[in-house]
Amino acid sequence: MEAVIREVLQKFFPGEEIVSVGPHGSGHINHTFAVETEAGKKYVLQKINTDIFKDVEGLMENVVNVTDYLRGQIAQEGGDPERGTMRALPTVDGKYYYKDVEGGCWRVYLLIDNVISLDQAENEEALYASGLAFGRFQAQLADYPAQTLHETIPDFHNTPKRYQTFEKAVEEDCCQRAASAAGEIAFIRARKVETEILTDLLKAGELPLRLTHNDTKLNNVLLDPETYEAVCIVDFDTIMPGLTAYDFGDAIRFGANTAVEDEPDTSRVSLSLPLYRAYVKGFVEGCGGRLTPKEIETLPVGAKTITLEQGIRFLTDYLQGDTYYQTSREGQNLDRCRTQLALVADMERKWEQMQIEAPH
Repeated sequence: MEAVIREVLQKFFPGEEIVSVGPHGSGHINHTFAVETEAGKKYVLQKINTDIFKDVEGLMENVVNVTDYLRGQIAQEGGDPERGTMRALPTVDGKYYYKDVEGGCWRVYLLIDNVISLDQAENEEALYASGLAFGRFQAQLADYPAQTLHETIPDFHNTPKRYQTFEKAVEEDCCQRAASAAGEIAFIRARKVETEILTDLLKAGELPLRLTHNDTKLNNVLLDPETYEAVCIVDFDTIMPGLTAYDFGDAIRFGANTAVEDEPDTSRVSLSLPLYRAYVKGFVEGCGGRLTPKEIETLPVGAKTITLEQGIRFLTDYLQGDTYYQTSREGQNLDRCRTQLALVADMERKWEQMQIEAPH
């Protein structure tokens, strides 16, 4: 790996002396490194997971076009476009990724420093800041032509399709694991009809298709360590046409959960209503009136649907032998699934308290 990294860096920084390369971040999908040069410049180097992102050309076209657009929006608003969004760097050949001799695909971003990333909400201010950031993201990109984006993962938030894939994994049971997840399988099957609510509303034209981030976890918002104000949203790999409710829901299932994503003790899992309300406040404010009343009404549905969908995805991966999400211990994906399903159950208990009124 070290020799390959040296090869890659020469394509992005020919002649620059690299003084350090080390692991960076906590993502499940890509392999990420922090790079520092002798001149003191700092970068993020990533090896793209091409098992998941098969169209690297399309992926990077999305990233470059959207971040270029965002820099223009941020500059118009009087912000700092170099800290307000990511900047991908080209190779010496002018491409935004490099394929190494082994076929691996790599890219480089400028590192945004003096920021923190939280894997769990430390306070309501962090969730409010995250909500405000993703709401502004929706507002800034409300006029971006979503239909021009490449679909980097087909049917990514097609919850009914995710359910079908899950049923196939249960039926095939290729790793003989279904028996160990019988309770989780039954829980998901009992909520099959709920996987279709948002996609049915989209088909009926009651919800608009928008440019969505599709991975709105708290740790994808870089925060100022002193003020907790959002500095920058990162990880644009899953930017695609989608529903606002899914972006909202993914943030809630991750940020307003009282437990970490792979907590083995589900008694520690619950929806924190103070954190939920903090995110709602920030998100609706950040959207600045760009959402329709129906979109606001269905935000709680998005929270429950995306949490259920994520539980389905974790369980499907567990049943198929942990081929999608990186794991560091046996049964981790099953624990991840159980955490999501426990959160769904708690949302059901708190459903009336989760409802949101559209601003007048």
